Amino acid sequence: MMNNNVLHQSLLPLQITKLPYMNNLFSGKKNVVVAAIAIILFASFTPIPESSSPTYSILIYNVNIIDVTNGKISANKAILINNNRIAEISDYATLQSKNKQAQKIDAGGRYAIPGLWDMHVHIEGANLVEDNIALFPVYIAYGVTTVRDAASDLGVQVLAWRDQINKGEIFGPRIYTAGIKLEGINSIWKGDMEIANEQDLKQKLDSLIGYKVDFIKITENTLSGELFQKAVIASKKSGFKVTGHVPIDLTINDLANAGFSGIEHASYLVRLGSDEQSTANEVKNGKLSRADANRRYYENFDQQKAIQGYAELARKNVAICPTLIGSRQLAYLDVDNHLQDEYLQYLTKRFKANYEWRIQRQAGETKEQIQQRKNNYELIAKQIPLIQNSGMVILAGTDAAALNSFIYPGLALHQEMEIFQKAGMSPLAILQSATINGAKFMGVSDSLATIAPGKIADIVLLNENPLTNISATKNIYAVIKNGKYYDRSSLDGLLETAKKKRIELDAKRTD
Repeated sequence: MMNNNVLHQSLLPLQITKLPYMNNLFSGKKNVVVAAIAIILFASFTPIPESSSPTYSILIYNVNIIDVTNGKISANKAILINNNRIAEISDYATLQSKNKQAQKIDAGGRYAIPGLWDMHVHIEGANLVEDNIALFPVYIAYGVTTVRDAASDLGVQVLAWRDQINKGEIFGPRIYTAGIKLEGINSIWKGDMEIANEQDLKQKLDSLIGYKVDFIKITENTLSGELFQKAVIASKKSGFKVTGHVPIDLTINDLANAGFSGIEHASYLVRLGSDEQSTANEVKNGKLSRADANRRYYENFDQQKAIQGYAELARKNVAICPTLIGSRQLAYLDVDNHLQDEYLQYLTKRFKANYEWRIQRQAGETKEQIQQRKNNYELIAKQIPLIQNSGMVILAGTDAAALNSFIYPGLALHQEMEIFQKAGMSPLAILQSATINGAKFMGVSDSLATIAPGKIADIVLLNENPLTNISATKNIYAVIKNGKYYDRSSLDGLLETAKKKRIELDAKRTD
């Protein structure tokens, strides 16, 4: 949990838009959802009367601003925010004399970083509509102001939420989403877009264009490598960033050459440490099973060969979103079963029930299998500073989702960053992976992810310097989201509201 032993500032009046009841008919391939979304009220906020002017100014002073592009700290500065933009950065005397009506907030020498980005989440679950929307404010309470949703069975609903958040109709993190992912026929994933041939691909890609998704996500549960590669090429030609998994019958460089923008999950990079082409060919020719191929990649891993592979991907501008926290949680379940985690107070019984899927998949493993899982995780974690040194862009993401056990929305990003630090990555590089790297990847760095005049005011005030220890990102004093200021007591109020909503939802359900 975040440190609550901090000074409280009085919360300036905020313009909070209440979420109206909404019936949103969502129809997908495998389910039909009628989503009735409840009104979320935050008692700790004072709304601005609708008749008042929407213009407001905040002047935050006595603040140390961290430039995440180079690690420089501008000490004892003042930040003027008008509406949702950073208007000016200067010394306090200059700004306060010109902005006497602005709300003055003394940061007390604390540190300002851009709002954090979780570059891999899944807002999912046809029966978890209310559960998901109740967690949106929790992201903000943990300083996560932007998320990248990597597709789900709620894809159409998430696209609607994205637009409502942008309009101020829903309170939550800014969302960039793939909407619905591309897959093969009869995959294990609910609500995906299944394709069997190039005609299907064109039709489904046209649908995603119509939905105005932010990028394309492709996975390989039943999708052949050949059609997967064609999907990458077609998505790239349509102007999209395209990310996903790596088919067992293709090499990573096959996808890189086709225009792959980013790999989801660092576990795939283990393939670069051996003869990936030979292994992929054997799988394609039916001489090697998927399980045997994956086993071979770990057993034959050569570190120097892998480093060369990372450098090649860097030259081809392929990014990586490692998502290590989930692997760690499952690998060390014998050490910590997470039943005492404080965060569980925000998750409904229905949400937590989904965790059993992955837990049961590894139930009954032998001691040797458990140790092998740990060894595999540690090998992948060890690659993080080597990947960074190669020049590959690292995107901090968590895979937080109902189906992913104990990867908690908001909190998990801080845990992922701590894993990066333990592996040997510098705090500055870690901050970049969770801020500016994501904005650059999504093509919005001109308006987000740095603290500079003209940028959207998504800012986190920390009690400690994160360039010394990345764990400081958990010690949050205040969050500015889209120009609105939330002090520590207000952030605690968001968490308390989420807890009450969980109790309410559990009480009214029979499952």
